[in-house]
Amino acid sequence: LPICVSMCVHECARTYALWDASLLERAQYQCCTCLWTCVVCACVVCVCEFRPCVLGTGARGDGEEEGEYHHVVINRSQKVTDVYQQLERLGVGKFGQVYKLLERASGRLCAGKYYKARSAKDKQLARNEIHIMNSLHHPRLVQCMAAFETSTEIVMVMEYVAGGELFERLVDKDEELTEQTCCWYVQQMLEGLQFMHSSGVVHLDLKPENVVCVSPTCTGIKIIDFGLAQRLDPSAPVKVLCGTPEFVAPEVINYEAVQFNTDTWSIGVISYILLSGLSPFLGDTDDETLANVTAARWEFDEEAFEEISEDAKDFISSLLQRDWRRRLSSEGCLSHRWLNSRRRGVTKTLSKERMKQFLAKRKWQKTGRALLALKRLTLRGPRKHNTQRPRSPPPHNELSREPEVLSAADQQLQTEPSFSKVLGDLEELEGSAVCLQCHIQGTPEPEVMWYKDGQAVSVSRRVRIEYEEDGNCSLIIANASPADSGQYSCRATNSLGVCRCSASLTVLSLIAIQRR
Repeated sequence: LPICVSMCVHECARTYALWDASLLERAQYQCCTCLWTCVVCACVVCVCEFRPCVLGTGARGDGEEEGEYHHVVINRSQKVTDVYQQLERLGVGKFGQVYKLLERASGRLCAGKYYKARSAKDKQLARNEIHIMNSLHHPRLVQCMAAFETSTEIVMVMEYVAGGELFERLVDKDEELTEQTCCWYVQQMLEGLQFMHSSGVVHLDLKPENVVCVSPTCTGIKIIDFGLAQRLDPSAPVKVLCGTPEFVAPEVINYEAVQFNTDTWSIGVISYILLSGLSPFLGDTDDETLANVTAARWEFDEEAFEEISEDAKDFISSLLQRDWRRRLSSEGCLSHRWLNSRRRGVTKTLSKERMKQFLAKRKWQKTGRALLALKRLTLRGPRKHNTQRPRSPPPHNELSREPEVLSAADQQLQTEPSFSKVLGDLEELEGSAVCLQCHIQGTPEPEVMWYKDGQAVSVSRRVRIEYEEDGNCSLIIANASPADSGQYSCRATNSLGVCRCSASLTVLSLIAIQRR
């Protein structure tokens, strides 16, 4: 048994379930050797984020500690920069931008969602999201940790989830993709979703980009982005025109009242794509996609689903129902035999090529046109169900050449490492968190090493190295002391060359400051 599990069993045997060490074989199917199953409740746990499973509850064993959750009250007396150091930009959206943040006191990494607050309406939308997230304390849902408001913006400080988008992770050459793996991820999504629904909240924007991995090394996931989430009240039906065409339910397009089962439709679409790499409703244009959705016109691709179990296909069929009343609820999904079978389908490795093509198509959609076409529907009214219109097949022809094109482009674009942003000299107070940061570019991806006064830096509880896929590289030192002062350098190496940049760090003791 892993040390952390063994210690728990030894110290808490009367309180917590024992763990079945014979499940290592299944863990390999899940792309991760850190997965174990509780022999009492049959729940799977990832020991990378280990929390024991309490006897008799049947609860998941990989949740967060109670202390990790925060009831956020918007801070109007401080700026976000008073508490956090702003690092590189992580992304941009219609609402504003997301930056990586470093908590000055603890050295903890977070993500800051910066809302443009040009009007009272903009501010109210951000406040609504914070209010909803205060009720969504669950390990499968990303957490809001703090919030700051000024006259021009609202910043939500979120937990930093470092593993990247789930679908991008699955096409990685080192990841094994099986039906069991897909089942495990769908189960986690539903755990988070069921908690949301039990709290009276519907997500309304479930899609691959909003399912992210907890870390690069384990298979835990979290649902993110609650910007479109709504609290449902049976006495006040909610109608929306928002979402992403491939993943929205028919009632959204038809401007009918949304339901909790509006989310489970999206789970059905995501499950279909996970298992096949194909999008069940995708057309040549958004209009064609929306027409396919409103008609609930889809089928299992014969080749893609040849090796997929009947239980998995029944699960998807139970969700992609045009009438929301006929769909499984999130609770019903968790009781479905596909998610509760010991075998959980065949273990044959699934092809990743169609998934790569799907992701390429998604990227082209993002850069070529807006993802959201639904607001145009307000000009024409709700769509009518039309079963006679033939479905336009997804444009796979141009995608079939993608690996060939990317391979040729990769060879032409290979470059030696270089720094687009170099290290800068820093002077910090004793006890603060220090972040030395640079940006590296080069193809193939460079290997990175950090040095202090010519000696390699060792990672510890206090010293962390972060290297993002986009080339941002950081050396983070928590609770800095004068002994950390020195000359720091970052070296990047690939097959074409090597580059290095350096900077000095001076950590001033409080005594030295007082003497000045």
